[in-house]
Amino acid sequence: MTAVADVRVVRIRPRSALTLLLASLGGLAAFLWPLLADRGAALQSTSAPLVFALLLPVLLAVVLAELSDGGMDTKALAMLGVLSAIGAALRPLGAGTAGVETVFFLIVLAGRVFGPGFGFVLGATTLFSSALLTGGVGPWLPFQMLGAAWVGLGAGLLPRVRGRAELLLLALYAAVSSLLFGALLNLSFWPFMLGSSNQLSFDPAAGPLENLHTFALFTVATSLGWDLGRGLTTIVLVLLAGPAVLAALRRASRRAAFEAPVAFTP
Repeated sequence: MTAVADVRVVRIRPRSALTLLLASLGGLAAFLWPLLADRGAALQSTSAPLVFALLLPVLLAVVLAELSDGGMDTKALAMLGVLSAIGAALRPLGAGTAGVETVFFLIVLAGRVFGPGFGFVLGATTLFSSALLTGGVGPWLPFQMLGAAWVGLGAGLLPRVRGRAELLLLALYAAVSSLLFGALLNLSFWPFMLGSSNQLSFDPAAGPLENLHTFALFTVATSLGWDLGRGLTTIVLVLLAGPAVLAALRRASRRAAFEAPVAFTP
């Protein structure tokens, strides 16, 4: 039997693509600007709230652009709400325990089935919902939202394969994206965390490569075990629950008929 192709629940139209591109570039700048700053530039701890205030509207603009550009109908919005609620409920089950993270596998699988646009929006809304549920709202939230959104976006852009090859591809992607997510989140607060007297501290007088080397040492020393725990948890959940969840999401997609044209008859 011929496999049915996955749908693109959120169509990435030209305006949406431009908004996603600009938001992603702005997000990368927010993550990487300490490495790109001029040597000797002073870093102020008050910069983090400023980045938070600037980045969150960009993320909200991306979601609103996806909704207002005709790329998401009511059925897709309902699916987004259900999956965001499930993800928000799953996250407290593992967060805070040796890097166990139970939410990313759902973002990966949903992004795979429903496409990169839906994956991007789902990643952002899931982390936002879980932050409201657990009281985790703070300057770190927009960074978490954007990182999770990129995870969902990348899952939707993976090559089209099925069967065992698909599960292995998703497991590999889950491992890589989990490590990158942790590294980016570290980078968002590392320059302000340790002061200037520690060997693992950001050095405004050093060049980008030297600071990147120091950051790699900081990551290995402080959070690599946590990031590996997140990656391992996501891999295990993808391999064990992936077949059933993928089948359920694809069955729901077929029944919802997201791409079917709507015709009104008298």
